[in-house]
Amino acid sequence: MSFLLACPHCGERSVYEFRAGGEMNHRPAGAVSPRQWAHYLYMRNNAAGEHTEWWFHRLGCRRWLIGVRDTRTNTVTELRDADQPAA
Repeated sequence: MSFLLACPHCGERSVYEFRAGGEMNHRPAGAVSPRQWAHYLYMRNNAAGEHTEWWFHRLGCRRWLIGVRDTRTNTVTELRDADQPAA
């Protein structure tokens, strides 16, 4: 399904210009076991509803962005620079 993403730098663009980076989760702090590291890298909630996700605008500004998307409808309610705080 195609939909549009509103890049804060390039404006509204097709989702095909972007690369999805998966669900955003917090990196473990300090020394962690291989099991904890594997959990961070590979385990995702994958529940229906709103998710905070990484997006890379590969055919535009080439920046990492953070988006809030409803997986049931593909409605993106927020898209911001990765270094900007949440609204």
